[in-house]
Amino acid sequence: MQQEHRLGKFECQILITLLRLGSLAFAVDVTRQLESDTGRSVSRGALYATLDRLERKGLLEWETAATTSARGGLPRRAFSVTAEGTEALRQAYAHLRQVTTDLADVLGER
Repeated sequence: MQQEHRLGKFECQILITLLRLGSLAFAVDVTRQLESDTGRSVSRGALYATLDRLERKGLLEWETAATTSARGGLPRRAFSVTAEGTEALRQAYAHLRQVTTDLADVLGER
């Protein structure tokens, strides 16, 4: 039986971004996409803290990728969503749809 994960907004945004970027996305790609999608700046600290937390939960994984000369030989981490991460996001999305079924009516948008 899979564990149910409660995802925060930023965690959901990161998982969605990783899924959209495809396999082996780098932090710089994630940052650019998040900033484009949300119109807000993303600090490196917040991004890496959340990536590490999602990894501890088993919702994403990473592998070391080849470095570039611009990085001075430092390795890069390429991130991807695990099957458990995809399922956690699916559950979060289903919950959001469930609790917002009549939101358009409540807000007078229908």
